Amino acid sequence: MKRMISLKDTRIKAEDREKKKRKKPDPQNMKIRELPQASSALFFQYNTQLGPPYHVIIDTNFINFSIKNKLDIIQSMMDCLYAKCIPYITDCVLGELEKLGRKYRVALRIVKDPRFQRIPCLHKGTYADDCIMQRVTQHKCYIVATCDKELKRRIRKIPGVPIMYLQQHRYSIERMPDAFGAPRT
Repeated sequence: MKRMISLKDTRIKAEDREKKKRKKPDPQNMKIRELPQASSALFFQYNTQLGPPYHVIIDTNFINFSIKNKLDIIQSMMDCLYAKCIPYITDCVLGELEKLGRKYRVALRIVKDPRFQRIPCLHKGTYADDCIMQRVTQHKCYIVATCDKELKRRIRKIPGVPIMYLQQHRYSIERMPDAFGAPRT
């Protein structure tokens, strides 16, 4: 056991002998902390707004990887989630596909299918990642389908938003409470 020096010891200075009183914080000088309000749809990490029919926002590279793996997007989503899925395409994703040119005309034709719902964008520019991030933070009812590592990393910071991606030539989903097609870890 360590020995402690008593307050009566001669080695301690007179100022140090007095017990220091802790100052109470002044109510006028207190800082106001602002926290973002949690979504009412979240019950801890469980998102109660998610349910069939699932609303899936699709990213540009997810479409391209689906074509490379010869997967029908809507049918493969249904196989993954065991429920009806409504794929959504933002104007930014459509703009990115149009910018990619003639090489990606098959992807553009798939996206213009009437089964895909269009989401209009009101912002400037055609950077789809920021557009998807903004949409998902405002409305927690979407699943994001992407294969982009950077976008996945950004979406994981938002609680209650599942991510769909390609794994072993089929769709898989992460962070879904009752996901059947989720990877075994």
